[in-house]
Amino acid sequence: MAISKDMKIGELLQVSELVAPCLLRAGMHCLGCPASQAETLEEACMVHGIDCDTLVAQINEILAGK
Repeated sequence: MAISKDMKIGELLQVSELVAPCLLRAGMHCLGCPASQAETLEEACMVHGIDCDTLVAQINEILAGK
């Protein structure tokens, strides 16, 4: 399953156990925060100053290789 930037953080974390480490490495250390669960990946990237398209590509690459 490919992820997209309009998916909510809560959804992403349920896709695969490989997603959380990717987000943490990118600098998103708020994964346990209740507010982050309803935030889209694009919104979270904007808040953290992360290039969303690059992060989506990296996560999809990792998920494709699992």
